[in-house]
Amino acid sequence: MISSTLKNKIINGDSLKELKKIPDESFDLIFADPPYNLQLRNKLIRPDRSKVNAVNDKWDQFESFKTYDEFTHKWLLECKRLLKKNGSIWVIGSYHNIFRVGAKIQDLGFWILNDVIWNKNNPMPNFRGTRFTNAHETLIWASKNKDSKYTFNYQSLKCLNDDLQMRSTWNLPICNGNERLKKKGQKVHSTQKPEALLHRVILASTNKNDFILDPFLGSGTTAVVAKKLGRSFCGIEKEKLYFEAAIKRIKNSKIIEDEYLDTIQNNRSKPRIPFGSLVELGVIKPGTEIYDQKKKVNAKIMVDGSIKYQKSEGSIHKVAAKILGAESCNGWTYWHYQSGNTLIPIDELRERLRPKN
Repeated sequence: MISSTLKNKIINGDSLKELKKIPDESFDLIFADPPYNLQLRNKLIRPDRSKVNAVNDKWDQFESFKTYDEFTHKWLLECKRLLKKNGSIWVIGSYHNIFRVGAKIQDLGFWILNDVIWNKNNPMPNFRGTRFTNAHETLIWASKNKDSKYTFNYQSLKCLNDDLQMRSTWNLPICNGNERLKKKGQKVHSTQKPEALLHRVILASTNKNDFILDPFLGSGTTAVVAKKLGRSFCGIEKEKLYFEAAIKRIKNSKIIEDEYLDTIQNNRSKPRIPFGSLVELGVIKPGTEIYDQKKKVNAKIMVDGSIKYQKSEGSIHKVAAKILGAESCNGWTYWHYQSGNTLIPIDELRERLRPKN
């Protein structure tokens, strides 16, 4: 049972200790932005001799790769325990750590679904000119195990991308401008993530009222976006400065009005309704003619829900595919019925049978 004291709360403490206090299977989603272990040895200097504010914080420093791997194993093990059976986890990192983290993810039995490249529109230049400009970070998305029925809001992501399938390369700017938290002119957090990145992650893999954990909350981006999108959150942050900044930031953020939080439902999450059910229930009668969109092809519906077109017979999908000479075809959108002077996709008839929320 999830303690109500965890919902919409952030904790100032060590993740390895605090995670152990949380009940099993509490969260629908975990987003983790762990220390990258950048191992920076020298100061970074711009051509004008000014110093670059790179990541050189103590929390990002580990004695060795072995120490870092042990740390990674411990927090990932706790996260797996805390995920619901159909939950998923996102972990973000750079080339310094993401491959080591990915190996641990697989070792612990998570099931990797995608690696996503966050291509930064405005990356920091490479001032020394000794290697390629580091212009991306990698996110690993994994379900709790290979049998998890994880959430993926395919239709919403497609809509977000102008009705094109969302690819695993995301072009988004780094956190800048008014969104970047500053104190006395200096960045509060050296690796603050942009809200746009978390918006996409949370929209893709959660539903309204889901519960999200961020074990390395930093400046609070995950919690802020979760709140805006009508999700519950729990965050853990060790550094007092970041914790206090996150508290203030979350308090000042506003949830989007509930009526605007609805998203397009995935077809695969809707109850399956065979075409034959429409015939059985009298929604459409045997003998009814159905057509392609241009009314150049017509077929007749049989009593068992099959259709006949010339010498072809079979399901709405099989016959449509044969007409098109294709391996497959979605008959629900290919075939239309006539209502007055209008041709309407038969998919509309299926929608009438689906329960309304």
